[in-house]
This record gives sequence, C-alpha cells and structure tokens, in this order.
Amino acid sequence: MDERATQFDWLARYLGQLASQRQLSPLTVAAYRRDLLELDALAGAAWQAIGAADIRRHAAQLHARGLGARSIARKLSSWRGFFDWLSQQVPLAANPAAGVRAPRRPHSLPKALSVDAAVQLVAYAAPRRDAPTPFELCNRAMFELLYSSGLRVSELAGLDIAYARPGAGAPAPLGWLDLAAGEVIVTGKGNKMRRVPVGSHAAAALAAWLAVRPPAADGGPALFLSQRASRVSARVIQLRLAAHAARAGTTVSVHPHVLRHSFASHLLQSSGDLRAVQEMLGHASIGSTQVYTALDFQHLAAAYDLAHPRAKAK
Repeated sequence: MDERATQFDWLARYLGQLASQRQLSPLTVAAYRRDLLELDALAGAAWQAIGAADIRRHAAQLHARGLGARSIARKLSSWRGFFDWLSQQVPLAANPAAGVRAPRRPHSLPKALSVDAAVQLVAYAAPRRDAPTPFELCNRAMFELLYSSGLRVSELAGLDIAYARPGAGAPAPLGWLDLAAGEVIVTGKGNKMRRVPVGSHAAAALAAWLAVRPPAADGGPALFLSQRASRVSARVIQLRLAAHAARAGTTVSVHPHVLRHSFASHLLQSSGDLRAVQEMLGHASIGSTQVYTALDFQHLAAAYDLAHPRAKAK
C-alpha cells in the first residue's frame, strides 16, 4: 500500500470508529472528515510527519484567509482527537495539535429578538380570504415550535409524528412529538435525549398542521414535510423562515438559531432559572447557558434607562 493509500486508510478507520463506537451523527462525522482532509491538503505529508510547528502554521494560514476563531478552534479539536487516536495505532513522538490554541475569539452575544418581535414573527399570517394552505400551516407549526421549545434546527427537522419502536436493524428515532403530554423528545449534541415542553400556541399550530398533513412520500413518520412530501431539511427550514420574516416585515436577519436564542433569553428574563434553561436547551455545560445572563442584563438595563426618572441626565 502506497503512502497516500495508507493516509486515507487511517482516516477511514478513524471515521468508522467515530460512527460505530462513539456513535456520532453522520453530520458530525462528515465535519471531522472535512477538517482532516483539509489538514491533509495543507500538510502534504504523512500523518506521522506532521509536527506542532506545522499545525500552528496551518492554523495561522486559516486565520489569514479570514476563517473565524470558532471554526479554527473546531478544526484544532478535530485534529487533536485524530492524533490522540493515531498515537494508539502507530508510534508518535507527541500529539502535534496538543497545546496549539486558536486565535482569541471576540466576545459577542447571541442575537435575540424582543418578546414582541418574536411573538409577532411566529404569529404572522399573510392577509387572505381563503383558508391557509397545508404548506402555510406546516411553516406556522415549525416556527411556533422553534420559539416555544428552543430547538436546534437539526432537532426540529429530525422530529417524527410520534414514537415508534424501530424494526430490526433500523436506527432509533431522533425525536418525536408527544402532543398529548405537551412535549417533544429530541436528540441533541452528544447523542443526548431530552424532553422539552411545548407551549399552547405551538400545540395549537401543530394540531392544525397534523389535521392536514399529507402522507410522506416514503410512507415515513416525519413530522414536517417539504413540498415534495419528504422530510424537511435544515436548509429548507432556514430558507422558509427567512422568507417568512421578510413577508412579516422583520427588519433584521432571522434564522432558526435566532428563535432559539430568543427562547432562552425570554425564558431567563421571566424565570431567572439558569439550570432549567440549561436543561431545555440541552447544554452540557452551564457556561454555555450563562451567556444569556448578559442578554438578560441588557434587557434590564434598557428597561431601567427608559423607566427610571434618574437614569439619564436631562
């Protein structure tokens, strides 16, 4: 086996281990593959010949090309994990990616709509004389659920109508709706499942959609469908939401994660319960959730500036 074939054989074995043993999702495995192929293209050398100086140089090249610090950090994590695994297969002097840090990330807060703007967006319906179409009811249900339950767009796309025990050899469902219980069960990052409540407005929108939902083209249980009656993709959801926001007259760019951020921010403003918000978002670390406390402070500071008679100099 020549050097290039050996290079790709190690890569294939590692990706297979991620899928079979660590049970990472196909999308996550694909991301690892892209990161490692990029390293292979940058290095142009056998895996065992890559050193720490090479990794630092490659990270600097990516930064010079305009790649964000978050993306570079993800690539370094992918490379670090691969070399940890490779060191168990062949002798390595050290993990070349260990200790190499990504550029410092600028501190930024997630975008969130105001309560009024979020409610107006998900509740918006274009003026019409006849009944809404199934397509419009599907959109309404998706957008209400995104804001009601703070789902990631991939979690929304993966929902089934209800739980069904998988057949022999079939994959377990990623998530499903339990309308009677008023909740959705979803599989988030790290293959962790969680239950999230569904609000009354989202439940009503879901019931209206289910009443007119056509059979899926493949006969499957997908909750939300494309216009071709196949399971809706994350990209289609993004495009539909952007078009809906434009029709509603929203002046800012809106994507599914904006509704997730809005859900978290508004829930924290009302409850102050950081742990509950962490559970509903599916964050492994409370630190990921704490960013919303800054958003909450911004909300309180704005309210103070508007309401307190001594907030600003006359």
